Amino acid sequence: MDFNSTVFWEALLSPEFLKGALLSLQLAVLSQIVATAIGLAVAVARISEKKYLQQLGWLYVWFFRSVPTLLLLLIVWNAAPQVFPSLREDWYTPFIAALIGLSIVEGAFMAEIIRSALLSVDPGQHLAARALGLTPGQVFFRVVLPQATKVALPPSGNEFIGMIKYTALASVISLQELLTTAQVQVAVTFRYAEFYTAALVYYLVIVSAVMALQHFVERRYRWISKAPATLPVPETSLNPAKGI
Repeated sequence: MDFNSTVFWEALLSPEFLKGALLSLQLAVLSQIVATAIGLAVAVARISEKKYLQQLGWLYVWFFRSVPTLLLLLIVWNAAPQVFPSLREDWYTPFIAALIGLSIVEGAFMAEIIRSALLSVDPGQHLAARALGLTPGQVFFRVVLPQATKVALPPSGNEFIGMIKYTALASVISLQELLTTAQVQVAVTFRYAEFYTAALVYYLVIVSAVMALQHFVERRYRWISKAPATLPVPETSLNPAKGI
């Protein structure tokens, strides 16, 4: 069976594929936001002076970095409603289940990224900020977090790109995202090459756009000193008489 370009272009421009791509992007964005919030909380717990918080943070990271994402999605969608009756209601959709599963797993990876970024900030800046009268909360949000953000941006961008691809795993819980849309069309027409290639093009376009956005954001956060390499020598140092 030869590649049919007409079928490919019809699939690429179809409303179904566009809707699936937008759903995948929406799921990736929301999951990454929730994962970042979880990661920040876990990272703060891991660098806390309280032992029990350190242990809880380490346990979270260890467990969810060890569990396969696909398995967790199946647990969240199929097993969780058997344990929690409230999840059997209509509000618990495949999108919500995928959002929970992806956010929890990604939160463990984001916790390590954010923890490393926070530890990269010179401890002396904590002391200097406290000496200026800032509260611990002000030190964290005004001094530490902005500098840690610069360090965490590149790996966080890479994680978000990975998240876009991880949304394809939600096809196992019947979410009508991009890959599921392609699979449905393949099941009807058996045109594997055309529909899978159309899905591939969508992923390439989305990831390329995210990479361009990541580059722009990193440039905005790149702190470059504009001071000259050599400071001008004061005129009085060349002619001591002028300093009198």
